[in-house]
Amino acid sequence: MDAALLIDAIARLIGDAKHVATGALSPIPTAAAMLARKRSGGKMRVTILGSRRNSRYTDGAKELFDSAAQGRIDVFFLSGAQIDGEANINLLSIGDYERPNVRFSGSFGSPYLYMMVPRVILFRPEHDRRALVPKVDFISAPGWSPPEVYRPGGPMALVTGKCLFDWKKDERRFALRSVHPGESAESVREATGFDYASPENVPFTPAPDAALRAEIRELVQHEVAEVYPRFAEEFAL
Repeated sequence: MDAALLIDAIARLIGDAKHVATGALSPIPTAAAMLARKRSGGKMRVTILGSRRNSRYTDGAKELFDSAAQGRIDVFFLSGAQIDGEANINLLSIGDYERPNVRFSGSFGSPYLYMMVPRVILFRPEHDRRALVPKVDFISAPGWSPPEVYRPGGPMALVTGKCLFDWKKDERRFALRSVHPGESAESVREATGFDYASPENVPFTPAPDAALRAEIRELVQHEVAEVYPRFAEEFAL
């Protein structure tokens, strides 16, 4: 997995957002948010839960939820043990609900944030048919809602270790935007359990040059290491 490429790709998706927030266990999205902030000239606000330098919150997740409800967070990140073709995510268990093969820690605030934050970027480094499935075993957070349901938030993209998908809200499906260097439209199709739209000619995700990689490495060491020291140590290798 090329972490620098994923960081740059996610930073491009963040674009000109005013406020980006990241939750727990999100070192690559956190680095991407830092890169996007640098590209904004420091105008972008980035909130990292667990950070002293990059969070104004004094009550952690409670204030994060309040900010989302008030429309003051533009971009957030979610993942799941399973993600399906309708952008549903599963954070609870694998297998039968009553007798699961594996049970995870649960959804916490993911369903709420998925409903409220306008641009949710799904991120799953592992790209295989166990993770990207036709239908999740349990819907922890739905990718879409009926028209009568108030929902200002929802998915905008899915970034994996192999490719980048856009979310097509009107079609309720993903569309392949680009494949990462070393992959192909065929290899992504083979590794994906759900169906999706794909252009006739699929471009490659831009790969960072040496200067951008050095810039990202410096950001990771000086910003991300505060909350994710192990990731920063491994990234430097």
